[in-house]
Amino acid sequence: MPTDPVAPPLADLHLLTILAATRSFTETARRLGISKASASMRITELERAAGLLLVRRTTRSVSLTEAGQQLVDELGPAFSRIEGSYSAARDLAGEPRGRVRITAPVALGRQHLAPALCSFLKAFPAIQVELDLTDRFVNLAGEGFDLAIRHTSNPPETHVAWVLCETRSVLLASRDYLARRGVPAHPSELAKHDGLLYLGAQSGNWTFLRPAAKKKPAERVGVTLTGTLRANNSEVLAGALQAGLGIGLLPDFSLPAGAPDQPGAELVPVLPEWQVQGFFGDRIYALRPWSAQVPRAVQCLVEHLRASLAGGFA
Repeated sequence: MPTDPVAPPLADLHLLTILAATRSFTETARRLGISKASASMRITELERAAGLLLVRRTTRSVSLTEAGQQLVDELGPAFSRIEGSYSAARDLAGEPRGRVRITAPVALGRQHLAPALCSFLKAFPAIQVELDLTDRFVNLAGEGFDLAIRHTSNPPETHVAWVLCETRSVLLASRDYLARRGVPAHPSELAKHDGLLYLGAQSGNWTFLRPAAKKKPAERVGVTLTGTLRANNSEVLAGALQAGLGIGLLPDFSLPAGAPDQPGAELVPVLPEWQVQGFFGDRIYALRPWSAQVPRAVQCLVEHLRASLAGGFA
């Protein structure tokens, strides 16, 4: 009896769609739970069966040929629907189960998400969680993440966005630094101070807004700060602030214990009447690329994080 010529390559066609998203045999193999050699061999077999080249390989990169891209464009949505339908059917089987991959900022993850995940895993023992802490923005679909936890004011319209809690940012300096360099009375005076800046997010050009109050009109001021230290992690900048190296902006989830405005606090607010514009969002979101179906395990985790973070970071 002749075999169905379409059925054998289906798994390999799915592999091709994953490879198109990751552009990496290593990452594709990791996501599918196979070896890198097996992933490469299966693509070679798929090309042999199709009779044409689908993937361009070099020592540094992986890309699709025109034929390979056409296949992915046509089959990708179908595989997404299949995965969604399968997840929905599996969710009917009973308790939530499966793996959820999350990416989150380092400080937020260490200080707040990790404790919440411990209680979540006790409540849902059939769910496995992978938490990747990084302060860079990742490609969720391309890198295989189910959720990104981020602070922003404008979540992308292409994603499902669940609000977890409110957040704010605080301009801070140590008592020692202010005693040595003076306390700024107006944002314009910051040009004479040492700034501690986020790498990539802050060019040194800051905009301050003072909302209208009583007889004072709203005021907006632009200031250029000279950075003595730039880092992509708020915990590093918090340490530099405590060491008295300058003035910097921290999200509230990364404030050191005792700061600000508490007895004996090492750090105190600077220009508390002013708001720094444009660097950090005012809400913490759980973000997921839009899909018709959201796995039950992901829904349960979002609900748990929302409950755990409901009080914010005050």
